[in-house]
Amino acid sequence: MRHIDELNAVCTAQAIVATPLGPVLIARSARGLVGLWFEGQKFHPGALAAPRRDDDPLLQRAAAQLRRYFAGDGAPFELPLDLHGTPFQRSVWQSLLQIPAGTTRSYGALASALGAPRAARAVGAAVGRNPVSLLVPCHRAVGSDGALTGYAGGLDRKRALLALEARMEARA
Repeated sequence: MRHIDELNAVCTAQAIVATPLGPVLIARSARGLVGLWFEGQKFHPGALAAPRRDDDPLLQRAAAQLRRYFAGDGAPFELPLDLHGTPFQRSVWQSLLQIPAGTTRSYGALASALGAPRAARAVGAAVGRNPVSLLVPCHRAVGSDGALTGYAGGLDRKRALLALEARMEARA
């Protein structure tokens, strides 16, 4: 979402979940999750108007799946998403969902898969605006040479997430 007002208009509940990489704010709408942000990450919305609802069933499911993920369970996230963005952003976010855990794709490869091979920078910008990090795995997008470039949650978190997924895949 581009503006906090838009987010507040659709957000019906929120919760904070502790993770090994810091607190995560999860927000939902009537249709699904609209946001998952690490504390201090770029584009974090700050205080939301929606009530804090640790007892909300969807937010509880999201928290349980996050705990399972950080414990090294390789099961995919199975949560309804309500992604708000431009059509291009939503297409990029959908393409991120196709990257298997433990693997990466370059921004250029993502752009080519979308039929826009010259749009790697635009893809990178859309990846950076992903409102539900982890659930839509933007940490799996890398530079053309495989370098870890950009992550709204910080490169240390990106490294940690990729290392966690590599360990999960090695055990599978």
